[in-house]
Amino acid sequence: MKPIPMTVHGAEMLRAELHELKSVKRPQIIQAIADAREHGDLKENAEYHAAREAQSFCEGRIQDIEGKLGNAQIIDVSTLPNNGKVIFGSTVSILNLETEEAVSYRIVGDDEADIKQNLISVNSPIARGLIGKELDDVVNINTPKGVVEFEVTAVQYL
Repeated sequence: MKPIPMTVHGAEMLRAELHELKSVKRPQIIQAIADAREHGDLKENAEYHAAREAQSFCEGRIQDIEGKLGNAQIIDVSTLPNNGKVIFGSTVSILNLETEEAVSYRIVGDDEADIKQNLISVNSPIARGLIGKELDDVVNINTPKGVVEFEVTAVQYL
């Protein structure tokens, strides 16, 4: 399996979710299954089937997180020298040359991406267009609205 890039914060979030699933959710589900079994006939017991479905989802998520953490390539950009190049984990400010709209994005792993917090996935079209660019570079990026021209105005390794 190929390495999964993630920031230190992203890895911490996954570890916290894994701990929550294993130490809180799993015991709750086991208890719900035990309680539902006490109600009798399992074929027509909706509580039992709901608890089993929740157990299946929980165990699947645990396996998913463990797989991602097992293949994680944790990158801490704050330890790298800032050479002005856009890389995974960097915070990049760009200016839309057509609308003069400025925005900053942090390039993160898929699990961390949240556009509302200006965290974009490394696999997004904008991030793919920005990776490898340097301060003051002009880049054309394919967006759903067509090709947009941006200028890189700042690159920070936070």
